[in-house]
Amino acid sequence: MLFRPASRTSLLTASLAALAVLGLGACDSGPKAKPAATGGPSVIAPGMPGEANRTLSAEDAERHRADDDSPNSADVAYAQMMIRHHSQALEMTELAPQRAGSAQLKRLAERIAAAQGPEITAMRGWLRKHGEKETGEGHGHDHAAMPGMATEAQLEKLRAARGGAFDQLFLTLMITHHEGAVTMATDVKAQGNNVQIEEMADDVVAQQTSEIARMREML
Repeated sequence: MLFRPASRTSLLTASLAALAVLGLGACDSGPKAKPAATGGPSVIAPGMPGEANRTLSAEDAERHRADDDSPNSADVAYAQMMIRHHSQALEMTELAPQRAGSAQLKRLAERIAAAQGPEITAMRGWLRKHGEKETGEGHGHDHAAMPGMATEAQLEKLRAARGGAFDQLFLTLMITHHEGAVTMATDVKAQGNNVQIEEMADDVVAQQTSEIARMREML
């Protein structure tokens, strides 16, 4: 049987058909294009002290943050409150050398003090740089307003404790204290606008989350 060579027209038609099939396959197998985002949820942007809050779209909030990291009321309140929060932690760690029963706990208290003392200095410097007072008005800077703060009764009990009893109470109070600091740092990362405050908050989250895990192992 003799086979007649295919005509050039037939070969060209077949080639074009094959290319079309391959092109369709590539479109089907690749990731489907997603529609462009039309805007995320709105964001409440705290205003500067004395100014009202603003509602921004997600895109506007990102653009504003990229263009201007001027401190807002959340940044200022965080620095003011965290100074007092850290100060109470230092008050607690100062009791450890004479009252703790465990050498491990004494070393832990020393590390906490070594980290939080310089952080207080940095936050005081930040407030001065931005013309803010260390104690703000209208922020309710009492113990109840700051998560994790020990009450005066709890501090008195800690001062009276010795040895193992001190160690257990110190760990219990300090874990709660650290958890409160992490909450405050997480909040300002979402609500603040200043890059330096965000970096300070990142340090608090990293350092104190690690210490919480260590203290829980010591209980």
